[in-house]
Amino acid sequence: MDRKQFYRLALGFAAAGVAVLAMPAVAFAQEGAKVGEATFLTSQGAAWLGGAIGAGLAIIGGAAGIGRIGGSAVESMARQPAAAGQISTAMIITAAMIEGATLFAVVVGMLAVLKA
Repeated sequence: MDRKQFYRLALGFAAAGVAVLAMPAVAFAQEGAKVGEATFLTSQGAAWLGGAIGAGLAIIGGAAGIGRIGGSAVESMARQPAAAGQISTAMIITAAMIEGATLFAVVVGMLAVLKA
């Protein structure tokens, strides 16, 4: 996906979000919740939603970082094959650090989801 397609996709999502927010409140009108009835989003539901979104964003960020490291390392090895060993070692160490931070973020997100 090139940059132009990415911007078009982002603009489409933004337009859809604005359209949803611009709908009149009457479309979402409903009776008040009675005692004991569930509402749309409780505090527990918000914790689950926040933890799940946070864990997903951590995975996406970690994958993007490791992918960029791998691509740059391969490009560097192609330009200077003599340094392939050093580049490979540095790449593995950096990828392990990113993976550790990503795992920590996912664990924190899952703790938010599973809290009592």
